[in-house]
Formats: sequence, structure tokens, C-alpha cells
Amino acid sequence: MTNRENRLTTSWGAPVGDNQNSMTAGSRGPTLIQDVHLLEKLAHFNRERVPERVVHAKGAGAHGYFEVTNDLTKYTKAKFLSEVGKRTPTFVRFSTVAGELGSSDTVRDPRGFAVKFYTEDGNYDLVGNNTPVFFIRDAIKFPDFIHTQKRDPQTHLKNPNAVWDFWSLSPESLHQVTILMSDRGIPATFRHMHGFGSHSFKWTNAEGESVWVKYHFKTDQGIKNLDVNLAAKLAGENPDYHTEDLFNAIKNGDCPSWTLYVQIMPLEEADTYRFDPFDVTKVWSQKDYPLIEVGRMVLNRNPENYFAEVEQATFSPGTLVPGIDVSPDKMLQGRLFAYHDAHRYRVGTNHQMLPINRPRNEVENYQRDGAMRFDNNGGGSVYYEPNSYGGPTESPADKPAAYSVSGEAASVSYDHNDHYTQAGDLYRLMSKEERERLVANIISAMKPVEKDEIKLRQIGHFYKADPEYGTKVAEGLGLQVPADVVKS
Repeated sequence: MTNRENRLTTSWGAPVGDNQNSMTAGSRGPTLIQDVHLLEKLAHFNRERVPERVVHAKGAGAHGYFEVTNDLTKYTKAKFLSEVGKRTPTFVRFSTVAGELGSSDTVRDPRGFAVKFYTEDGNYDLVGNNTPVFFIRDAIKFPDFIHTQKRDPQTHLKNPNAVWDFWSLSPESLHQVTILMSDRGIPATFRHMHGFGSHSFKWTNAEGESVWVKYHFKTDQGIKNLDVNLAAKLAGENPDYHTEDLFNAIKNGDCPSWTLYVQIMPLEEADTYRFDPFDVTKVWSQKDYPLIEVGRMVLNRNPENYFAEVEQATFSPGTLVPGIDVSPDKMLQGRLFAYHDAHRYRVGTNHQMLPINRPRNEVENYQRDGAMRFDNNGGGSVYYEPNSYGGPTESPADKPAAYSVSGEAASVSYDHNDHYTQAGDLYRLMSKEERERLVANIISAMKPVEKDEIKLRQIGHFYKADPEYGTKVAEGLGLQVPADVVKS
């Protein structure tokens, strides 16, 4: 006799009498449209895959906690950072950037590093990469940049011509290109890489005093990277290598951890610093603004269901809590819209209500309806504001602190256009062997480029960062550094 507590049911809860045979007109007759169980199964199957992320499609995630180890309340009133020893639940998603959902984990690509803190003041998302900088610094260029990383519309192949053409015409990319083509372009595992907020953010304390801040998650496992030949071998033999490594490490009790540090810059120094502190293609020197420890993040629990937790997890740098706010970084400003909008398209307008995204504190607002609204939709409560019926109201104490802005409304670039100093400094910091591998990786990546014009333009950027850098790439490609670049 069937156990009534373990009966197979339809999606509307009715018991299923036969799940092996569809309903037909006789043993050979056509299938009947009245077989609603069959229709529901097929219709649901057709819709089991939500659209993959446009970027960061392939990823892995885990649950954990963040524990404060240093009192920084003089800088921020964020409650989850309010006392040493305080723990906040977290969910972290690691990812590659350009590849599709089924791509390999071990390709040369930046890695996404997204952290969701489930705080008592709502969720806080820190959505960055394993690099402290990015390829571009204005969100208006982002769709074009990502197009170059995706497949050619005619051949449906990756297109090195587009990649290097865009980079050579966007010299601000040089710093990130140098990191990407270095040893750190292929991390050994998700556990053996740093994470960064990348952008500049603003912290405000209980007295309303603000500072600019940058985030650095330093891996406690140490940095490890993959040799290019081993990475290529793994890409063919085990394309899910990083996903498997993270899951098995946590399963076996080898729980990875990162120590979070911040750099703090007084507001007024942003106007005089030698690089624009809001330009995401640049770093702040740690000699100028030393790292200050904040706390430690540990990942200790694997997802129970990949789709429900990793695939449906939604992150946005606009998911903020009191005490933490944004900066005028142009790339960040664009992400504030684009990320939430991507989630509304991909997962649904009520994506924040899904268990993996839902805040641990009670949500009280006047948003109603929308596809897949699966709670009581506010019941019979008041549904507008202001109102006279005692609904939730604003709390002025939680308004973000103001900062001064000035200027004309116009499409303008950043004032600072030195794209070479930091890339050159990074090159010179590398050992001889690291520089040789960097150059070899670049040569290998640029050889398929069809136009010498593109190669020479990019060589010029390398040369301006460091003459040896450009010369060695040129020699490897059988070219010479352009004479006008050498003279300049």
C-alpha cells in the first residue's frame, strides 16, 4: 500500500495515479490533451531554466558567517560591524565573468566575488571581483566591452580581434589587462584568491561623519594560481574543477576563510589625491592608506540545492544598509541600476522574496503584486504612503550622509588620464619569471589578432607603461614598437 505521506502529487497538490504512462486514445491512439499532468510536466520542464546571467553566468556558492575582529565604529554605524565578536550570516558566490553557464572554470578571466551579509538592518551586498581594478571606468562602455568578450555574431566563436581592438582603443584597461594576463589570471581555486569591492564606497558613523573606503578580502589559504598548460588540461578534463573543489573542501571540513581589510580616505583628500580615487581602473596606494583589519569571513555550509541558492541568488552594489553608501564612481553608479534591473528580468520582480535573497529582518513597504508574489501580498494592510492608518514610515536618522557635488551637467570624462603609471608599477613589481610568463601569455593571446594596426596600438600602451614591457611583447609578435611611441 502506498504511504500517503510520500505520495507523488501534481504542482497543485493532487495525487498522481500514473507517472509512467501518458493518457492516450487506446494503446496506440494519439495523446489526449486532457492529460493535464503530462501537460504540466512538459510545460514546467520547458521553463526550468531561467535566463542565465549576461555576465558571471558560471559560478559556485556557499553559506558562512562574518565575524568582526576590530572596532571600526568611529568610521561606520553599520550595525553588523558594531562590536568585536559579532557574527553575521553570509552567502558568497564566486564566478567567471565572460563564459556561458557551461563554460570551464579554469579559463583566463576575472573571477566574481559577491558577498551577501544578512544583517539586522537588511541585506548588504558587496559585489566585486578577485581584482582591485576593472577594464573600464564608465558604465556607458560596459555593454560594448562585454560584447567583445562574448561570441562573434557571425562565427559564434570568441573573437580576439574584438577583444584587443577594444582594449587598444581603451587605454584605461591596461592595468586590469596586466593583472588578467599575469599569473593571477587563472586562480588555482576559488579558495586561493583575494576578493575586492573594487569601487570606492562611503562609510558614515553615528555622528554623521563620513570617509571613503575600499574593501579587500585577503584569502587565509594563501594565493595560488594555475599554470596555463594545467589550466587548459583541466578545462577539457574537468571544466567544473573550481566548483568541485569548493564543494568538497567544505564537505570535508576544510572551510575556507578570508580576512577583510579596508583602506580609509578622509573625504577632503579625494580632491587632492594624485589619482582620482573614484576611478575603478586605479588603486589607492597602501603606503598612503594602509590596510585596516575589519573581520573574518568563513564559509562552512554548502547549498542544499544549487538552483534555489546559487542560481537564484541576486546581488547588487545598490543593496545597502545605514552606515554604508556609494561614491561618485561612474562605473559603480551605472551598476546601481543595471544589477537590480538584471535580476528583475532574469529571476523576477519579486526576486528579493526568494529564501536565498530574503532579509532576515521583516520587510515593510508598500510594494505590491508582480509575477510570482508568493506571500500574502500585504494582506489587507494599507498600500500607500503617506497614510493615516499607521503603516511603516521613513526614519530620517537613516538617510545617507550628504557629500558635495559641483559642475555642469554634461557628458565628460574623468579629469585624470594617466593610464600607464600603475600598470608600469605593477609590471616592475613582478619577478623576472613573472614578467616572462605575463609577456608569453599576452603574445599567445594576441597572435590570432588579424590586424597589425591593433597589435601595434596595444604594444604602444605596454611600452608607455614600461619600455621593456612593450619591447618584449613586440619582439614576441615579430613587430617593432611604433617610432612615434618611442620618441614620446
